Amino acid sequence: MAGFGRVITAMVTPMDRTLAVDYDRAAALAKRLVDRGSDGLVISGTTGESPTLTDEEKVRLFHTVREAVGRRAAVIAGTGTYDTAHSIHLTKEAERAGCDAVLLVNPYYNKPSQEGLYQHFKAVAESTRLPVMLYNIQGRTSVNCEPATVARLAQVANIVAIKEASGSLDQMSQIRKLTPPEFLLYSGDDSLTLPLLAVGGHGVVSVASHLAGREIREMIDTFVAGDVRRATAIHLRLWPLFKVLFITTNPVPVKAALALAGFDVGSLRLPLVEATPKERDQIGAVLKELALTAVAA
Repeated sequence: MAGFGRVITAMVTPMDRTLAVDYDRAAALAKRLVDRGSDGLVISGTTGESPTLTDEEKVRLFHTVREAVGRRAAVIAGTGTYDTAHSIHLTKEAERAGCDAVLLVNPYYNKPSQEGLYQHFKAVAESTRLPVMLYNIQGRTSVNCEPATVARLAQVANIVAIKEASGSLDQMSQIRKLTPPEFLLYSGDDSLTLPLLAVGGHGVVSVASHLAGREIREMIDTFVAGDVRRATAIHLRLWPLFKVLFITTNPVPVKAALALAGFDVGSLRLPLVEATPKERDQIGAVLKELALTAVAA
């Protein structure tokens, strides 16, 4: 299922001055990201502030981005919630919107067991013809989708990939060992993309690609081509960016970074708040070091 590509951007949701979704800016951002190296876009994921978007806003974003990028990139809809029935509803809407796949995060807050996780993901997957990418992030959901559960889910025909954000290369290695080669393993952390490639990963669902998509694309391509030294050099050059974009809750830093880079995407809906002056200075210093400031919109 290589149709997702290797560099997928978890896209922010642009807001106007009233904190309404700015759909025109979203379309422009989607085109910009594809022009700068993204093979796919996750719409209404964590980075897209999904918890504070209404269903209507999410569905309109799915349509907006699909129309903006056409078939130049995969459009992956974030449709996972803590309610299986609601997740199925959003997944059907994503299918109607012409999305290429859906991203399903672990159900959050209600802390399902491993069997509950399996039954949830299986039920959503069986409700659609779309390919499904799982999203495992214990830090946001309070539950870890364990490798054995992922292996069971990989046997469901249209569950074809996982965004692994456990932060554990041991867990990622175990998932790779337990799943078939065609099951795609993506890093959910920019700083772990290169190490994950070394243990059988396919690519990254990235935040940093908002700023450095071409470089991340080059890092992965050079590694796949066998030039590990060049890939490592790119990784180390970008490492300060990977880290500074998580000095506070995502997507606060990346929205600040985009503004500093000349592509303002507006503020954030409460309970998230803008980066502090100190955080903006830290972000700005890294962007300046990498020559990413004052990029024309």
